[in-house]
Amino acid sequence: MADPQTPFYLIDRSRLQANLDKMARLRERSGAKTLLALKCFATWGVFDQMSRFMDGTTSSSLNELRLGREKFGGETHAYSVAWADHEIDQAVGYADKIIFNSLGQLDRFADRAQGIARGLRLNPRFSTSGFDLADPARKFSRLGEWDMARLDAALDRISGVMIHYNCENADFALFSTQLDRIESEFGDFLGQLDWVSLGGGIHFTGEGYPLDALADRLRAFADRLGVQVYLEPGEAAITGTTTLELTVLDLLDNGKRIAVVDSSIEAHMLDLLIYRENATLPQDGAHDYQIAGKSCLAGDIFGDARFPAPLQVGDRISVQDAGGYTMVKKNWFNGVAMPAICIRETDGTITTVRSFSYDDYRDSLS
Repeated sequence: MADPQTPFYLIDRSRLQANLDKMARLRERSGAKTLLALKCFATWGVFDQMSRFMDGTTSSSLNELRLGREKFGGETHAYSVAWADHEIDQAVGYADKIIFNSLGQLDRFADRAQGIARGLRLNPRFSTSGFDLADPARKFSRLGEWDMARLDAALDRISGVMIHYNCENADFALFSTQLDRIESEFGDFLGQLDWVSLGGGIHFTGEGYPLDALADRLRAFADRLGVQVYLEPGEAAITGTTTLELTVLDLLDNGKRIAVVDSSIEAHMLDLLIYRENATLPQDGAHDYQIAGKSCLAGDIFGDARFPAPLQVGDRISVQDAGGYTMVKKNWFNGVAMPAICIRETDGTITTVRSFSYDDYRDSLS
């Protein structure tokens, strides 16, 4: 059977299973529970597989919350930087736990959330983020409470906290040291709670990561404070599982060899444009090309690649590690064709689970 028409995202179930196996090992050894962070990956066509190895989902909006409840199941944690009056009752209806970003939001909505577990976001005032744009501990951050007087004022109305301070952190020693600091500064407060979520951004499925050391550290943290630990993996759950499959449409040489493909970084891998990073492209061979998108944006550049033979119009290119923060951010810029969403099953066959047409483009507007 021929492959689908490019562009398309291709999720590999076997690669996904390798990550989920590591997650199962971490859960068993540490006692921690894992919740898929839907802000990173919400392609529910593989939730049937993921939900067998994870405990539920965590969300950043009412729409994500509802998707987690309806398509994933398990525990459903609701978080938003700010809940609106018209959202709160629906959120409580879908959630097992609701996490408020501020004491003001807790004061406002605690009574309407009495039927479920309530939590508060704690900002430890440090993080591992290398990007100011994504740093939850940046100066004047609105993300969470840190003042002990304000945290103590919430204690009689919450059963746990969420602390999100890691970002693509592959350094276990750094993670452990910062967890020491959290224990030192907030341990007395945390010990009065039932659960603590340490958020996402821990790259524990990466090659060579000391998974058992992380598990033992989490177990020690939970035992010392008497809390249930949650992790909220997003990228860690799906890293290395997904490619964006492209076709070369044109070849140029304006002092640099350029291959124009049937996709767009602004439309289909927006996170790379925001953070000024390059896509993960082939780097094997003596023939170098800049891989460029087909939109009218001058900077629509995937990055530089190398190939063993000169490229030809019609050649296929696979962009690796294209799962996290891609499909959740894809858009219709320039009306560029939206990539289909495909799954490589464990027997090697490719299933198209969603394709997009002109009607989808038209109906996304007015």
